[in-house]
Amino acid sequence: MECKLVYAPLEQVEADAVAVVLFEDGEGIPAAKAWLDELKSSGEFTGKPGEMTVLHLPQGLKAKRLVVVGGGKKDKFDAAALRKTVGALVRALKQKGVKRLAFMLGGGSAEAAVEGAVEGAILGNYEPDMNKPSTDAKPLEAFDVVAAAKTPQLEPALRRGVILAEAQNFTRDLGNEPANRMTPLALASKAREMAAAYGLDIEVLERDRMRQLGMGSLLGVAQGSDEPPVFIVLRYQPAGGAKSKDHLALIGKGVTFDSGGISIKPADGMEKMKYDMCGAAAVLGAMRAIAQLKPSVTVTGFVPSVENMLSGRAQRPGDIVKSLSGKTIEVLNTDAEGRLILNDAITYAKQLGCTHLVDAATLTGAIVVALGSVNTGVFTNNDALLGRVMAAAKDEGEKMWHMPLDEDYKDLLKSAFADLANIGGRWGGAISAAWFLKEFAEDTPWVHLDIAGTAWLDDAKPFLAKGPTGVCVRTFAKLAQSWQ
Repeated sequence: MECKLVYAPLEQVEADAVAVVLFEDGEGIPAAKAWLDELKSSGEFTGKPGEMTVLHLPQGLKAKRLVVVGGGKKDKFDAAALRKTVGALVRALKQKGVKRLAFMLGGGSAEAAVEGAVEGAILGNYEPDMNKPSTDAKPLEAFDVVAAAKTPQLEPALRRGVILAEAQNFTRDLGNEPANRMTPLALASKAREMAAAYGLDIEVLERDRMRQLGMGSLLGVAQGSDEPPVFIVLRYQPAGGAKSKDHLALIGKGVTFDSGGISIKPADGMEKMKYDMCGAAAVLGAMRAIAQLKPSVTVTGFVPSVENMLSGRAQRPGDIVKSLSGKTIEVLNTDAEGRLILNDAITYAKQLGCTHLVDAATLTGAIVVALGSVNTGVFTNNDALLGRVMAAAKDEGEKMWHMPLDEDYKDLLKSAFADLANIGGRWGGAISAAWFLKEFAEDTPWVHLDIAGTAWLDDAKPFLAKGPTGVCVRTFAKLAQSWQ
């Protein structure tokens, strides 16, 4: 989809439709005051979020339609609300044959509005039908952001919006692919293509190299599958050298299909377990964005990728594996496999000199019970890094909630036969899973994002299609960009 800035009054905008926002207090675009006042006085339109009215062939306008969309309360209409509003506009209007949509900026920060509007349009235009040749989808072809005055900050804002949204859609593409097409080797191939296109260094460790290094925890998960495991390492180095000695690691769980192993999952809903690599996809998408946005901090992406399958070689409950850190783990449940590949990734990131660690993983069903599909669960051993991640998430409109990680929970992972067990029982499951990872992060600043509830939409939203959401891509990119 083509996205561009247009500098023109409302009357001169040429498009299939031009959209304006009207708030509950009656405020909107001054140039559209006559239409807006009439709508408000008639009671046909109140300005509440989600409302939409289309005026065909509006007098005095070149556009074929004037679309009025509700913004709710003006003081709550932030970048996240704008992104959703534009996404909903795109999804509704493209089904009505609109090919070129123009969006008229209102008040507030024009720079933030341009970025948010473009992101909303690109994300809303996305459909999960790549494997459906008979699709009847009608994508939007062009999206214009209409500004009253030209300022030098707007073009860079448009470019940022395009970069971030396209990276998020790239992440969604990866998560959409079924497990027969998105194997660990296929994921590595996609990573190589992306790295070559955007100038990132890449290394892919295969089974023999992982065995030499001592990644026994990761390899234990992989041993039940005919698909070989990979460990993808993507490196971004600022041109001219980093301004900081800090080295940020982004780590993503890449289980391309999770049957549960011997501790097999129920059949109902198992087809969705292709999404168990959405943390890995988020890291790949974020590294794509980072390569284009060029922050001043060194960033390395780590993607351990396996299938968790059943076979005569599969890992059994009660097996004991030795991790890269040297710690031994009693595998009480083979369906708690994400933490078994992430711990080796965390240790490897530390060995390569990373000073700050952030991981994203569809790790536990327990976090979905706690937070539903609204908030990502956040765990940490370092308040300063937590503050950076939470600030980045807030700026990007990705909701996250800080969860506890008290010392009292550590006892849940006790094992009589190994240094620790891989599960801690039914209660506090998301917390014990995070505690498991904390054992390997040790004193290195670390944040864990449990995205099991936020990485996938079971049903489409007005502003976003069903399927993978691409959550964390924008937060990761913002975290790197804002690093000081």
